[in-house]
Amino acid sequence: MTRASQILGLFRPDRPTLTVADAAAALGLNRTTTHRYFASLVSAGLLERSRDGSAFVPGGLLVQLGAFSLGRRAVVELAPPHLVSLARTTGLSSALSLWGASGPVVARVEEDNTNPVVVSVRVGHQLPVDSAQCQVFLAFMADQLRADRLVASVAGAGRRALVEGVERARETGLASTHIVDSDITAVGAPVFDESGICATIAVIGTARTLPVETPGAAWRDLAGTAYELSKELGGEHHFPQDFTDLL
Repeated sequence: MTRASQILGLFRPDRPTLTVADAAAALGLNRTTTHRYFASLVSAGLLERSRDGSAFVPGGLLVQLGAFSLGRRAVVELAPPHLVSLARTTGLSSALSLWGASGPVVARVEEDNTNPVVVSVRVGHQLPVDSAQCQVFLAFMADQLRADRLVASVAGAGRRALVEGVERARETGLASTHIVDSDITAVGAPVFDESGICATIAVIGTARTLPVETPGAAWRDLAGTAYELSKELGGEHHFPQDFTDLL
């Protein structure tokens, strides 16, 4: 794995193609061993032959991962002013989450410091599968088999409630959750780029400050924020009709 990453690390803007001989010389390996690494990387879709067959270029999977990484970076860079505005308008905390290894991970949080009571979430925290933001991801993520497996990991009545929440998110673009023990509530919405869902935004409060029984003003503010950020990323066409009716 280390050798594979070293080989891939040899590609640079001034070196868009790479030969086995060049890689062997750069890494201090013999050509036979280096050729085996190249063959494995080609099989994995991380490298492919150049058009004339004399060298290797980044493969389709590597290009796809690179595009995905750039998309994630773009949303993180563009989101902060939207989150600040949403927190000020609603008087609630706002949060941006990205999909991690097995669920949404909080990447950015903005709090309304004028509110004497602030409900927030820690950056880096992985949200549970029944959270509002996870429901939204499960509704729109491209790998629906993976989404189904995550839903199936929840037992009993919790699974039925999660299925209903995901279906509602797929239809409306919004999902909500209420943690009864702490009285914390949250509403989540998707953020799309050209390829599909790339993040989620949520507002967080309590049952008093953010009722989740029926959509209210905070829901509409959240929807507008998610739509405007998605529009900047070229993904506004992914929203369902019921979502755009809120705008």
